[in-house]
Amino acid sequence: MERKNPLLVPELRELLAAEDHATLRDFCQETHPAAVAELIAALSHEEAWAVLRQAEPVLRAEIFSHLDEETQVEMVASLSRREAARLLADMAPDDRADLFKHLPEDRREAILPAMAHAEREDIRRLAAYQEGTAGAVMTSDYATLEPGMTASQAIERLRDVAPDRETIYYAYVIDEHRRLLGFVSLKDLIVARRDALVADIMHSEVVYARVDDDQEDAARTIRKYDLIALPVLDSADALVGIITHDDAIDIIIQEHTEDMEKFMAIAGAHEDAVYMRTGVWGHFKNRALWVVALAVLGLVSGFIVQSFEGLLLQFAVLAAFMPMLADTGGNTGSQSATLVVRALALREVGPRDILRILAKEVRVAMLLALLLGTIAFARVLVFGGGSSIPDGVSLNTIGLAIAIALGLQVITSTLIGALLPLGAARMKWDPAVVASPALTTVVDITGLLIYFTTAKLLLGL
Repeated sequence: MERKNPLLVPELRELLAAEDHATLRDFCQETHPAAVAELIAALSHEEAWAVLRQAEPVLRAEIFSHLDEETQVEMVASLSRREAARLLADMAPDDRADLFKHLPEDRREAILPAMAHAEREDIRRLAAYQEGTAGAVMTSDYATLEPGMTASQAIERLRDVAPDRETIYYAYVIDEHRRLLGFVSLKDLIVARRDALVADIMHSEVVYARVDDDQEDAARTIRKYDLIALPVLDSADALVGIITHDDAIDIIIQEHTEDMEKFMAIAGAHEDAVYMRTGVWGHFKNRALWVVALAVLGLVSGFIVQSFEGLLLQFAVLAAFMPMLADTGGNTGSQSATLVVRALALREVGPRDILRILAKEVRVAMLLALLLGTIAFARVLVFGGGSSIPDGVSLNTIGLAIAIALGLQVITSTLIGALLPLGAARMKWDPAVVASPALTTVVDITGLLIYFTTAKLLLGL
């Protein structure tokens, strides 16, 4: 793993102060674009642009694309219209369109007229797709071939277009209406006879996505079929773009971040690498709503404990097991919810599989209940002798009551953990939003009711 040298940032400032353009140019050319972006991100926007200005235009755009979105927007806002237009023109089409969508309206209107007609139309087309769809993350940098070409002609075509394409390992075969007929890999062309027709060596069974498909589904397709790129078609089956594997990784990371934060009851925008750039007030707003709502709902737990105050006064030993009850219920419920949410996200299961899921979770829960109930019963017998116990009630009876209550809590918590995300999926809600925030509170309430009711019944009160 490449490590950032902390001495490079002050050295860059020294080079800028000395106007050592040659060394800055060598730095940009000899260092990986991602590493350059990481280093100049610590500089001011003016200093970062002064470094980028020394790089060749295409390399400059590549380095710029590795900067985070907020830095890109702020830097473009500080550039002249001509500089901003040239920078966007050299960027990859998908990166360019994504940045363009996040620029202020007045800045967009100023930059567009300074760009070439083809680039303006490409930006408008890619930026028009709804956020979160395959069309919004695809690029128009792909290689196409005609079915009547020979392998030799196809290789020459790829050699010509390679500098302007994001990938040429896959080339897509299209007809005169740009309908997708198949694809060939660079390996297919190299090993084929020079006079072999593309139509004869192409793969006609093509995995593809539609422009309005969810971006997560498209990324999952790339992962499932180990693709380098995934073609994207419009409603007329015309090829309009591709999603590359590196974009798929970005999508998966973004969706994982979103699911994780939703699962932990954090609202607001769910983006990567925004923790330090989000202010205290922003974090407060994102977390406060769910925390306050669940805290108010948690008052029900306090009411339940208060209503069984007499039972606790008679059997103080019951209070010693309340933390174990709450922790065990929350842990088993969270385990069940996490597994079901993940299975739903990966499309392994759906709401229609509820009976099969519950049948499996019940069996797992019964084994856990037996194990934890035994531990709780042994705990009462070994360490409960010093507790105050009313006459006529044995330690074995108390241990049995606690063990049964804990076992029932494990079973109900596991079922609740599975049912909440399944119910959310059935209602077309996000399972991650519903499962975790509500789970702990619901499990606490049901657990206390089960615990005290079971104890009261078995202890004959």
